[in-house]
Amino acid sequence: MYEVFFQSFNNKVPLTLEEQAQITKYLTPKKLRKKQYLLQEGDVCKSIAFVEKGVLRAYSVDDASMEYIIQFGLEGWIISDLYSFLTAEPATYNIDAIEDCELVLISKRSHEELLQTMPKYETFTRLNVTGAYLAMQRRLTSIISSSVEQRYEDFMAIYPHIAERVPQHMIASYMGLQPETLSRVRRRIASNK
Repeated sequence: MYEVFFQSFNNKVPLTLEEQAQITKYLTPKKLRKKQYLLQEGDVCKSIAFVEKGVLRAYSVDDASMEYIIQFGLEGWIISDLYSFLTAEPATYNIDAIEDCELVLISKRSHEELLQTMPKYETFTRLNVTGAYLAMQRRLTSIISSSVEQRYEDFMAIYPHIAERVPQHMIASYMGLQPETLSRVRRRIASNK
C-alpha cells in the first residue's frame, strides 16, 4: 500500500525514506467495493482520498435525479469535496466507486498537522491544488469555447483509457451531454479519421 501515493509525491517533491515513514503515520488505507460511497451529499467531507487503484467519480444530483459528474478519480489522482473538507460544511457532491478501489485517506487533522510540520507536504499540496485549479480553468474555457468534438478529444487525452473502464453514459454526464449525443460525436470523430 502507498506505492502509487509516494510515487506521485516523489515525482513532485522528492522525499527521503525517513520523511516517507513520517508521512505514512498520517495515512489511512481504505478499500471500497464497486458502487460503494466514499462520501454522500449532505455529509461533511472529513478526508482527502488519493487513488491507489480503481476509479471513482464525484457528482451531484439535481431535483429530477439527473447526475452531473464533476470529476473522475483514477490511479494517481486525488478526489474529494474540497469545499466541504476545508470549511466543514455539508458536501454538495457524492463520491462513489466505479470499480473496486484502494485509497489512501488523509484526514483533516492529519492534513493540517502535516501542513504545519512538513514543508514538503505543504509544497506537494500547493502543487496539487494549483494543478486542480488549472485543470478546472481549462475545462471551463473548453466548455465555453470549444466544439463538442474538440471537448471529447481533449477529454480522451486527459483520460486515455477511461472508455474501457467507465460506461458511456457517465462520460456523457461529465461532458454535459445526453448519451445519444455523445454516440453521434464519437461517430463523427471516427468518420473524420
